[in-house]
Amino acid sequence: MLAVAAVLTAVVALADWWAVATRRHDLERWAKPAVMVGLVAVALAGGALDHPAGPALLVALVLGGVGDVLLLGDSEPRFVAGLAAFLVGHLAYVLAFVRDGLDHPALAAAGAATVAVALVAGRRILPAATRDGGAGLGAAVGVYMAVIAAMAVTGWATGSPLVAAGVTLFVVSDTLLALDRFVTPRPGARLAVIVTYHLAQALIVAGILV
Repeated sequence: MLAVAAVLTAVVALADWWAVATRRHDLERWAKPAVMVGLVAVALAGGALDHPAGPALLVALVLGGVGDVLLLGDSEPRFVAGLAAFLVGHLAYVLAFVRDGLDHPALAAAGAATVAVALVAGRRILPAATRDGGAGLGAAVGVYMAVIAAMAVTGWATGSPLVAAGVTLFVVSDTLLALDRFVTPRPGARLAVIVTYHLAQALIVAGILV
């Protein structure tokens, strides 16, 4: 069952990547949320309900799916709502990592270094978000950045190479998305964002449950 769910999810993810690359919005509308449904199925088949971190992991995946649906629209209210869904989802990931065990606190420094690099690369994000959407949006983006930083640090502290790779890719994905949306649109950015985003969540699921 686990192998079947994983293969089907991978196929749907490839379909979504192709849809993004070719601007097939009709396909993306169902493929993008379907990937998260598939990851939930993978987590359930992998024993999430029997794992201490499993319930929080499932909540994070579901909220990721909600955020995906909201971000299929391009309006600012939908973006802010999607941001909120992902923010709570990242908090659920932090809880999952805590439940899994932060057994390698020294590795938290690597997570902090990842965040530091992202902050340098994305140093124009907060000013640009504030300029585009006012102080409210700037504050929301700032809080989001703080939460994903906490996710990166706690993810590395679990000591799982898969989880560490996953949270690092999550930071990369969100930084690329924010740069593309608020600073300067870049060719290929949407494809890079979705590929790193899906790989991030898949790695986290595998790192916790395998």
